[in-house]
Amino acid sequence: MTMNRTCTVCGQPTEIEVGFYYGTSYVSYALTIALSVASLIVWWVFIGLSVNDNRFFYWMGINAVFLIILQPWLMRLSRSLWISWFVRYDRDWKHTKPGDASERLNLDQGTNW
Repeated sequence: MTMNRTCTVCGQPTEIEVGFYYGTSYVSYALTIALSVASLIVWWVFIGLSVNDNRFFYWMGINAVFLIILQPWLMRLSRSLWISWFVRYDRDWKHTKPGDASERLNLDQGTNW
């Protein structure tokens, strides 16, 4: 569950400012809803849905276990998506340090815990 302080490839700090990743909960929520809807559609097509014989409730249980197992990957994916929306991709990242671009690091807030 721990995260590197900087990117191992380009050196971009991953903790840009205090509370930067609070918004990832919304991204993770959207990803889990999308996965749940997709699994419900697959379940409906291949198995069918009915509350009379508990197929819907079986899907709910299997979906819950599925999402719990995927949570570490969903967390990392949502963090990757979140930082990609706020940090512009630099084509010349091999020659430009992350601190050179102002939007890539907020030095005033980086260690302000």
